[in-house]
Amino acid sequence: MAPFPLIKLGYLAVKQISKPIANCIKKKCKNQHNFFRKKNICMPPAQFYHYEVNVRLRILSLGQAQTVDKLSQKEATELGSEMLGESVIFLMAVLVLTLEYARAARKEAANEDKIKQEKKQFLCKIRDLETVTEIQAAQIRELQHRLNLLYTTKHESQSSVLGLAQKLIGQTDKTGTSR
Repeated sequence: MAPFPLIKLGYLAVKQISKPIANCIKKKCKNQHNFFRKKNICMPPAQFYHYEVNVRLRILSLGQAQTVDKLSQKEATELGSEMLGESVIFLMAVLVLTLEYARAARKEAANEDKIKQEKKQFLCKIRDLETVTEIQAAQIRELQHRLNLLYTTKHESQSSVLGLAQKLIGQTDKTGTSR
């Protein structure tokens, strides 16, 4: 499954979920006659944005106007509420991305732990197999030693039997009697 379309879909879902919240904040800022909320929440971002535009025009010397008219309270409230609403949407997207990143990191850590455990198990099995191999090699050496002893004993027994047989044959030839 392609991750890119899922990312787009996730972004759209976050945007759709956070839009009603942002719209509610915008309406409250615009319709609220509470001077404190307008003055301290909605207007400062708009005035700062307006100030930034002024500074940018002066630095870049763009256009004929050297000064930009001051925003009215209504315009500042509208611009501030728009900025606040977009900030809410942005913060929701950041929150979702942060949570997704944390989930992916936990999943990756779990996979790494699983791989480490499997590696430990394989190393233990290899050590066990090495031990078994060493034991079997020692047993093979012992069996070869015993086989050599048996072969030597058999060869010595055959030699002594042949020697006895030759003695007996030699004695019967001297006596001239045979059984």
